[in-house]
Amino acid sequence: MLNPQWLVTFKTLVDVGHFTQTAEKLYMTQPGVTQHIKKLEHACGYPLITREGKSFELTERGRQVYAYAIKVAKEEAALLENLKFDNPHSGDCSISCSGAMALFFYPRLLELQRIHPDLCIQIEAAPNHKILNDIQAGDIDIGIVTQQPNTNLFHSEVLGKETLSLILPKCYENKSISIELLNECGLIKHPDVEHCLSMYFEHCGEESLKKADITNLTKSGYVNQLGQILLPVSKGLGFTVLPHSAVESFPDQDSLYITKPKNPVQETLYTVRKKNRDLPKRYQLIEELFSEHLS
Repeated sequence: MLNPQWLVTFKTLVDVGHFTQTAEKLYMTQPGVTQHIKKLEHACGYPLITREGKSFELTERGRQVYAYAIKVAKEEAALLENLKFDNPHSGDCSISCSGAMALFFYPRLLELQRIHPDLCIQIEAAPNHKILNDIQAGDIDIGIVTQQPNTNLFHSEVLGKETLSLILPKCYENKSISIELLNECGLIKHPDVEHCLSMYFEHCGEESLKKADITNLTKSGYVNQLGQILLPVSKGLGFTVLPHSAVESFPDQDSLYITKPKNPVQETLYTVRKKNRDLPKRYQLIEELFSEHLS
């Protein structure tokens, strides 16, 4: 790699056309200018100038190096100019959250991108551990998780709360919820169902559900695509527990029965990013959108 300072000295010398004036412009001594030119020639492996008395001429290879030095100077100037301006409405945004959150927020993020077309929004659905691993690796800039992460590695803030809902087919509306009823209906499983069920049963205020063994529930099916989990429920084929945001994204809500527990069951949501990582201003738009809908 060519020393950038040697290139600056060489470009200035060609621009000014005089060793003494170059030294004055760069606050160097004339021998220092000469030394930079010699070191650059040695690094390139070829003479770059031909001296003629007090003047000089560029060699053919010197012209090539001068053109390169101009290019480097322009690129550096452009970089420094770009660093001055952090456009809040332009650039890439990488986000990761649960499938329910992704389903809920994606249309809203697309609307944000429609308003600001220079934004490029990437959203990935993932469990908590993958979100944190991806943030730590630098693959994702910001995430939403349901557990406060290690404060030594991550910066997190409480975003809001996510309600969990027990969802049955419409034909079960107004029936008393019991383990017997749920076994009759059958469980539609999904990747997070054990976590959702155990949390719901623990905190909903129904003692019979709190004491229930979720591993013994009758299974009616399994779906790993979040947008399809409520489809068998809407067809009368089983029940499930999901974040309520997934219900709000389902097109046929009239075919569902959302139970009303004694105690609302909620998970705390956290926005998280890598500790000591300052995010570009465009992420303020994303965080404001999150807060608007979840605070």
